Amino acid sequence: MTTVHDAHVHVWSADQIRYPLAPGLDDGDLWLPSFTPDDHESIAGGRLPINLVQMTWYGLDHRYILDLIGSDPELFTGTGIIPAVSDVSVGSPDRVMRDLAKGGIRAFRIRSRAAQPQWGQPDQWLNQDGYERMFATAAEDDLVLSFLAASEDLPEIGRMCERFPQTAVIIDHVGGVRMKEGAVAADDLQQLVDLADHPKVFVKFGPVHALSDEEAPFAGVAVLLRQVVKAFGADRCMWESDCGGPSKLDDPPTEVLAGVDLVRHADFLSAQDKAAILGTTARKLLWR
Repeated sequence: MTTVHDAHVHVWSADQIRYPLAPGLDDGDLWLPSFTPDDHESIAGGRLPINLVQMTWYGLDHRYILDLIGSDPELFTGTGIIPAVSDVSVGSPDRVMRDLAKGGIRAFRIRSRAAQPQWGQPDQWLNQDGYERMFATAAEDDLVLSFLAASEDLPEIGRMCERFPQTAVIIDHVGGVRMKEGAVAADDLQQLVDLADHPKVFVKFGPVHALSDEEAPFAGVAVLLRQVVKAFGADRCMWESDCGGPSKLDDPPTEVLAGVDLVRHADFLSAQDKAAILGTTARKLLWR
């Protein structure tokens, strides 16, 4: 049986001496006092390979996830954050990506326009030298760009995928597509499905507990899972819990396991499909 991999987990340490918060941030900014791989293990009922997502309240200091990856690179990989556009002098994004990749950070998160502070960005908000460098570097160095995006952001991501067809791109959290009263938001889903024409675009499916207004076991979310897998194929989909993230879990062990079981018990998926979504897609893409 394929080992379940969690493709998206937010982690930060209670040890603020060794891993200080960025200037201007304090405990009141944190979603929880801390969230560590040990916390994830207690929720998941075992130690799973996880993709560690850099927290914004560490700023550009990636020491915590780098230390975790260094302690067990088979168990941990990482997604970093770097500024593509800045009004201060920082390292160029291509050089920063390559430096962080040396420590095992394989993906780099980009907050799309809807998730950014608003400063009047144009529709082609990725039309910046820094973003172009990130797309080019990811293609050249076999790295990945991971987008926190709303559905209205997806066409612009598609435009860049057209320009950089060799760049691997992940759409986090199903690109903001959600269900309400058992129905998928059709227009939002179409924006996501349109990206399936780009063979290097992947989708993180989750957090399952936040994809609809259902309670566990979230059986109705299978409708969305079926449509996403039909468009992209299981080998471009990966399960994520978003543990440690902002979407509240009322009963973490029950709800996280329900997300895994949604895939395991989907009668429209083959055994190979289930293995891909729950592990092999993430392993091949993020643990190279």
